[in-house]
Amino acid sequence: MRGSRRKWIHFEKMKSNSLTYADSGVNLQAADELVDRIKPYVRSTYGPRVLGKHGAFAGCFRLDYNERLFQHNYRDPVLVSCTDGVGSKVLLASKMGVLDTVGQDVVAMNVNDLVVQGAEPLFFLDYIGIHKIDPDQIAQIVKGIAEGCKLAGCALLGGESAELSGLYRAGDFDLVGMTVGVCELKKMVHGSRVEAGDVILGLSSSGIHSNGYSLVHHILRHAKLGLGKTYSELDESQTLGQVLLKPTRIYARQVIDVLNRYSVKQPIRAMSHITGGGLPGNIMRTLGSHLNARVNRKAWSVPPIFSFLQGHGQVSDDEMMRVFNMGIGYVCVVRPHFADSIAHQFRRAGEQVHILGKISRGTGRLVIV
Repeated sequence: MRGSRRKWIHFEKMKSNSLTYADSGVNLQAADELVDRIKPYVRSTYGPRVLGKHGAFAGCFRLDYNERLFQHNYRDPVLVSCTDGVGSKVLLASKMGVLDTVGQDVVAMNVNDLVVQGAEPLFFLDYIGIHKIDPDQIAQIVKGIAEGCKLAGCALLGGESAELSGLYRAGDFDLVGMTVGVCELKKMVHGSRVEAGDVILGLSSSGIHSNGYSLVHHILRHAKLGLGKTYSELDESQTLGQVLLKPTRIYARQVIDVLNRYSVKQPIRAMSHITGGGLPGNIMRTLGSHLNARVNRKAWSVPPIFSFLQGHGQVSDDEMMRVFNMGIGYVCVVRPHFADSIAHQFRRAGEQVHILGKISRGTGRLVIV
């Protein structure tokens, strides 16, 4: 766990020419300073189910709670877990010196995957591998992670910051997270009930999110685009770098709120987080091989950043759809009778909702019409 306090016992005074941990590139004093710097961010995500103190060797979380106000009364709980990272988007964050947005990204990439199964996020853990620990920089990343956890309704239970000067170059870092959630067995969402005629709802993305950035970097180099410049094809109040760093939208709390409104019925039959592979690679992951998903390409407007990248990189339509979310960050497959109501509930929660199409009998393909 990040920030375990160290108490030193000196048996003898070391010789002046002896090697130290600092000589190898690891600054223990900076690591200890970081513990105090991030404490308010971490504790801001705690609820009554978090036990123990900040800086312990492990974080503790109660699955249930004795007081009636917080008691969940799980009958057949299933723990759901996933892990993911931000990928090469961190290179942009490092170049621009903007580190808090990727903190929200790493939370989003995990909790959005988790709620696809119908699970409520409980807690989150992070891992930061970096060339050299700078408490100010790490604190900015953790601040973003904490903000993401509050948006998702989960606790930031712990983490690890690894100073690895022999592995990462100066300025480089990697950011990975892991989340654990819970759902009732009978309320798990796994796509087995999807039928022909079910409606496909799409929730808008906030931009590129956190997938496809290797291609983004390639386009930036190929077209000699400047991160600090504004472009007429985009929002001219923001630089290209600011548009590209826009954090991944977190859908977890909104999805769980909608699911919890139905204690018996299960109108949402399948869900997909649109990450690497785009709509074609993710919608079909939860559907049977005897079904097709028919999506109307005119059902939503593609955000300008995608057209901008496609034009400057001369990328084909098929490649764009396969790599990027193209403006749809999350998909729900719902029973036809409930489609309007669920779309309305998401809109009331602040989401932009699009009726993308319907499920039909087929051979396990996404058909864009």
